[in-house]
Amino acid sequence: MNQKTKEEVLNGRTALGIEFGSTRIKAVLITSDFETIASQTYDWENQLINGYWTYSVEEIIKGLQEVYRGIKQEVENSYGFELKSIGSIGCSAMMQGYIALDQKGELLVPFRTWRNTNTSEAATALTKEFNFKIPQRWSIAHLYQAVINDEDHVHNIHYITTLSGYIHWRLTGNRSIGICDASGMFPIDQNSGDFDTEMVNTFTRLIDQKNYKWNLRDILPNVLLAGSDAGSLSKEGAKLLDPSGTLQPGIPMCPPEGDGGT
Repeated sequence: MNQKTKEEVLNGRTALGIEFGSTRIKAVLITSDFETIASQTYDWENQLINGYWTYSVEEIIKGLQEVYRGIKQEVENSYGFELKSIGSIGCSAMMQGYIALDQKGELLVPFRTWRNTNTSEAATALTKEFNFKIPQRWSIAHLYQAVINDEDHVHNIHYITTLSGYIHWRLTGNRSIGICDASGMFPIDQNSGDFDTEMVNTFTRLIDQKNYKWNLRDILPNVLLAGSDAGSLSKEGAKLLDPSGTLQPGIPMCPPEGDGGT
């Protein structure tokens, strides 16, 4: 047994990364020297439901809890104590797609993943209006296609995000996203490091006659650069990640990111 590693784990000088990929969820706990302490995976598959590729919220949370439970068990098996604290946590996930939440934080429609390509009308129209290529998989294409289709849920949108942003929000209560993942939601202004204001205004004019209760900038997450403060693990988030109640809240979390960089 490496005594130095044991002390780092015991004193919370560690980092936990959780990645939600298309076919498996992966978690890795490392020391400050980047030594792997424990790693776990959870296999899953998307489902085609009502014409959309999706993963259920229940499966998302189950996978999150399973990989953490495995990490916790590895630590206990190796070092003889329960994992109670971690130095920092970060999550990443498949980029793009569409998660729309109401004011209570409930999904308005099932998660529409990056795999869905039924937004060609919206993507073509936005590409023309923005004079900027908008792929079908981007969140804004999903949103505008829902507008074009007059989907009922659009009226009740309070927040839209990606899978990484959703997980981060569930763990922290913080509506933020890393700039890489944000760039798969809506065009980024490279000077400001935020969503492009002119394009936001253009989109607002496009949907003005719909008289929605929301405006686009208010329902998008805050864009953060790497190293920024993205909040900390809340009491509710700690209980969600570790239902046993052993894990302590207050752990700093980095901005959630897409899998493009991982």
